[in-house]
Amino acid sequence: MPRVIFIDAQENQFDADIAVGENLMQGAVDNMIDGILGECGGVMSCATCHCYIEPQWQALIPPPSEREEDMLDMAIEPNEHSRLSCQIKITEELDGLVVRLPKSQY
Repeated sequence: MPRVIFIDAQENQFDADIAVGENLMQGAVDNMIDGILGECGGVMSCATCHCYIEPQWQALIPPPSEREEDMLDMAIEPNEHSRLSCQIKITEELDGLVVRLPKSQY
């Protein structure tokens, strides 16, 4: 099972094992990672699963859809590394993925 490393805004690190095929948001929620709320349940309608994917991992994740990019406009402090974690499916290649969490989802 791939391990994902979450780093919060205070630089605290939390590791989570997430099953292949599960989305990053659900894996974070299941592992009680503070900072990923996922209020819409992963249907891309709230942006409360906003995260930042470390640059070295970008090539292993499909680019965001136009709809995801539109939703990211609603996130607090989006940048070029912003993604909605509900749109990232975990693969074996993502073992060791580093995900940074925003200061706030609101």
